[in-house]
Amino acid sequence: MRIGILTSGGDCPGINATIRGVCKTAINHYGMEVIGIHSGFQGLLTNDVELFTEKSLSGLLNQGGTMLGTSREKPFKKKGLSDGVDKPALLEHNIHQLGLDCVVCIGGNGTQKTALKMAAMGLNIVAVPKTIDNDIWGTDFSFGFDSAVSIATDAIDRLHSTASSHKRVMVIEVMGHKAGWIALYSGMAGGGDVILIPEIEYDIKNIKETIMNRLKKGKPYSIVVVAEGIRTDGIKKAAAYIAQEIENETGIETRETVLGYIQRGGSPTPFDRNLATRMGGHATELIASGQFGRMVTLQGSEISSVPLSEIAGKLKLVTEDHDLIIQGRRMGVCFG
Repeated sequence: MRIGILTSGGDCPGINATIRGVCKTAINHYGMEVIGIHSGFQGLLTNDVELFTEKSLSGLLNQGGTMLGTSREKPFKKKGLSDGVDKPALLEHNIHQLGLDCVVCIGGNGTQKTALKMAAMGLNIVAVPKTIDNDIWGTDFSFGFDSAVSIATDAIDRLHSTASSHKRVMVIEVMGHKAGWIALYSGMAGGGDVILIPEIEYDIKNIKETIMNRLKKGKPYSIVVVAEGIRTDGIKKAAAYIAQEIENETGIETRETVLGYIQRGGSPTPFDRNLATRMGGHATELIASGQFGRMVTLQGSEISSVPLSEIAGKLKLVTEDHDLIIQGRRMGVCFG
């Protein structure tokens, strides 16, 4: 068999480990030929490809980013490469011209939607979920999430000493437009006093009460962890907005820190390296057994898969009955 592999959307720790897992399994175990496709779906449109060998895959396991490059190209959107270009038809033509028996699509929610549309055209597709936000439906965890949480937790740990020394409130903003998984996991792991996520509405009065109660107990500083997607009334970015509101309400000096793209860069954690390796290997198993139109998943401790039709277009969001939220509230953490 001859398979293609591409990465699409934002970069993320663990992509290269996944590429390695797919390709080494394909080449060494199944004797497949592997074509690397550059710059996501853009590379499929322009035939920007290379033949992978064992040497191509050396040193990938601990590398951040993606050695294939990526893009935000969405071939099923109405706008064409140029006027009159039928991108879906061009995709199909190039896949057949390259002689690909299957294309492995590594990406987030947008990629899963594109993968489903390609599968609906009759193309053989296997998808692997990739996101630091952990918001892809159908899988308990996606690689990249643990790495992002580790980076954010380390940042929160470092802010404790500064906040304590200056008796300030420190607000740290982490990624998560619609899903608050990074804020929840890093906030709890880093001992955040207030954790604000898009899924739970907040009242600034409750936040003030939490901070003032800590002050009365002889704790003159507080750590506030916010997801970038929380409500800000469209005025400012999350951290700046919340910091100003807290200072106005409490009179306590408040500073904000925005982690930004730092959360997406660098080497993946050991957990993510192993998860990516397992997911990549399972993607190749699906191809070898002719199970197409599916996305690889982690369910409990087992690597499995689900039909793309069941997950595309759905978001996995934090719910108030999550055990970390329940336990956090029992310990006095304010969630808004």
